[in-house]
Amino acid sequence: MFSKIPKADWARIRLFAMDVDGVLTDGTVQVFSDGREAKVFSILDGMGLVKLARAGIAVAWISGRPSEATSTRARELKIPHLIQGRTDKAVALQELATQLGLRAEECAYMGDDDIDAPAITWAGIGAAPADSMPAPLAAARFVPARRAGRGAVREVCEHILAARD
Repeated sequence: MFSKIPKADWARIRLFAMDVDGVLTDGTVQVFSDGREAKVFSILDGMGLVKLARAGIAVAWISGRPSEATSTRARELKIPHLIQGRTDKAVALQELATQLGLRAEECAYMGDDDIDAPAITWAGIGAAPADSMPAPLAAARFVPARRAGRGAVREVCEHILAARD
């Protein structure tokens, strides 16, 4: 794992926030005829988020659309900050950072689509999975080798944790 971001920048991170669909998942949502939906989440990413929480790093999910599948997975992982139905990701991230008493440089944000680009730009470390749209990729300081829903989030978690050693 290689990152051109200085270790000191990773060490400042106190909050890792991210989009859900296209970051924690591969962006696919299965919708059944009765309206139920299903998503596939990576166990690798989940374990990374659990490790961050154990290390005292706050974790947040900021999704543009409400989803019971997202809520269920967030409960399983004990994600303390779940924000759904917000398309103004930068504003949502800034509000949460203010609530937690954090500055931009203490926040990391990962997103994959145009509506994530302002939050990626605002955060001290902005990241986008390699299979993201052009705007978030252009805004990102870090692009993990792994794809969305396949360990991209875990890579960010590992950089944050390694910087704390």
